[in-house]
Amino acid sequence: MHSLVEAYTKEQDNGESTESVMDNLMGLLRIHVNRGVNLAVRDARSSDPYVVVKMGKQRLKTRMIKRDVNPEWNDELTLSVTDPNIPITLTVYDHDTFTFDDKMGNAEFEVKSYIEALKKYTSLQEISNGTVLERLQPTSSNCLAEESLIYLKDGKILQDIVIRLENVECGEVEIQLEWIHFPGSKTFSSQ
Repeated sequence: MHSLVEAYTKEQDNGESTESVMDNLMGLLRIHVNRGVNLAVRDARSSDPYVVVKMGKQRLKTRMIKRDVNPEWNDELTLSVTDPNIPITLTVYDHDTFTFDDKMGNAEFEVKSYIEALKKYTSLQEISNGTVLERLQPTSSNCLAEESLIYLKDGKILQDIVIRLENVECGEVEIQLEWIHFPGSKTFSSQ
């Protein structure tokens, strides 16, 4: 995590100082990009998919999996969170060697509900392991493919999400959110 914190202490493109960025840092959001399900075929018989996750100016990507429309990435991507209202965009691409990579669908999701649950359940000692804290239902205005659970596991509040990709004929991506709080980050109570 040391190099991650160093990355956020560098001066920002917009001229914002290191102190300002660190003062506004609420914490880190680890996104476990687990797997893709029934992704679109973009090459002759398959695809070489990878995932790009964006939040504000941050952009991270998984490794590419060759010839698999049901890839298992099991990659962890970590974003800094300064504003819980900034949505996260997830885009799946098909890697191509000699041409531009093909888009295989995208989705935008919010983390505000997850962060609200973190604020609400700060005293983890009173909650037993495996307790479901919140349930989010799929609607026409979100990208959930099924009910999303926010729950306690091994002292951590996690959220499992199955994302229905948009702008494509088929495909879902399974992810898990995990919050990383560290000393000196902006506390939830000051929101």
